[in-house]
Amino acid sequence: MIRHTVYFWLIDGLTAEQKQQFEAGLRALFDIDVVRAGSYGTPAGTPPRPVTKNDYDYALFLDFDSVEDHNIYQDHPDHDVFVVNFKPWFQTVMVFDTDVAD
Repeated sequence: MIRHTVYFWLIDGLTAEQKQQFEAGLRALFDIDVVRAGSYGTPAGTPPRPVTKNDYDYALFLDFDSVEDHNIYQDHPDHDVFVVNFKPWFQTVMVFDTDVAD
């Protein structure tokens, strides 16, 4: 299984309504047919530690059955819609793709 993890740092000044729109956009990605499972969240209120990075705004987690499914997702029109709609709000994006052990 491939876990696609994306961390988003959004631009300052987005309204609560814009953040709701962003969250709806994240949830829409779960409906892409090759996505096995999806979730998203915001930084947990864990105590600060030198190894913890919690200054991001949102994290997206998508699971795929294979690298091929992941690659289909990357080229899927609904993924493109998300990027086009929300890229102006991205300050920084970091992606981590992991081959999850069984």
